[in-house]
Amino acid sequence: MIVVTGGAGLIGSAVIHGLNRRGRDDILVVDHLGSGEKWKNLVALRFRDYLEKDVFLDLVTKGRFPSGEEEIEAIFHLGACSATTERDASYLIRNNFDYTKQLALFAVKQGIRFIYASSAATYGDGIGGFRDDEAGLTGLHPLNMYGYSKQLFDVWAGANGLLDRIVGLKYFNVFGPNEQHKGEMRSLVLKAYEQIVSSGVIRLFKSHREGYADGEQQRDFIYVKDAVAMTLHFLDNRQASGIFNIGSGEANSWNRLAAAIFRALGRPERIEYIDMPEAIRETYQYHTRADMAKLRQSGYDREVTPLEAAVGDYVINYLVPGKRLGEE
Repeated sequence: MIVVTGGAGLIGSAVIHGLNRRGRDDILVVDHLGSGEKWKNLVALRFRDYLEKDVFLDLVTKGRFPSGEEEIEAIFHLGACSATTERDASYLIRNNFDYTKQLALFAVKQGIRFIYASSAATYGDGIGGFRDDEAGLTGLHPLNMYGYSKQLFDVWAGANGLLDRIVGLKYFNVFGPNEQHKGEMRSLVLKAYEQIVSSGVIRLFKSHREGYADGEQQRDFIYVKDAVAMTLHFLDNRQASGIFNIGSGEANSWNRLAAAIFRALGRPERIEYIDMPEAIRETYQYHTRADMAKLRQSGYDREVTPLEAAVGDYVINYLVPGKRLGEE
């Protein structure tokens, strides 16, 4: 059996979809569905059981969950609060740090493959680069509490000798189907699609840093289908351990992303630049680009979907017809 925490989320549901495509449905989904519509991401997927995250952790910590490699093959721990604007530090510590510690210790003790979601937010402003080197973990300075909560676990795992037995994945800007529930944290592709449908215009933040024109701030955008392929690579490649970047290896501007969305919809480009809220100006990343050498060295050899092709697939095959993964 494979456990996927955050299984109803963007990456989690896509991982389950990827496992289903491999013929696997011996999956335990763990999440917190609450009162939103995240449950819709699970409807078309195949899995054996579902548990709320607190129930699952209680079973694990009290030793009441079936153990042994023959029972649980792997845990993909993808559940977390991923809001970069979350200000309740105590909540983030409980949800992103403490929870991950307990699952990691359980998995290592039982000999279960443990693959968890870290984040590119741990790199902060990127002045030190984006190299997934465990030796440099303590030198990173995240710009927000979300990134710091992820950084805390990475550093703790390293200090306690776990990184040679588990895998941490630093996801960059993932976009794709099944992100409707993410609110303000959903990708620009989805936000822009909604803006174009309602007004024909995409709104991008103005630049507030010298050297960057409006809309020329850059991100490493990666399609969720590529992120899943990279994630499942570590289910197959059990010799690999440590921290790995999950990105495209390219830095693309918001302007290029916007152009790809207009092109996919066959609409003329209309971009309006708006002031960036002061609350995020000091913590805003102007450039991210994953160093992908370590992933390639681990044996991953698939090509990454080009930005325009990825945006086109998402817009034409999912957003326009209103479909989710598994409904293709």
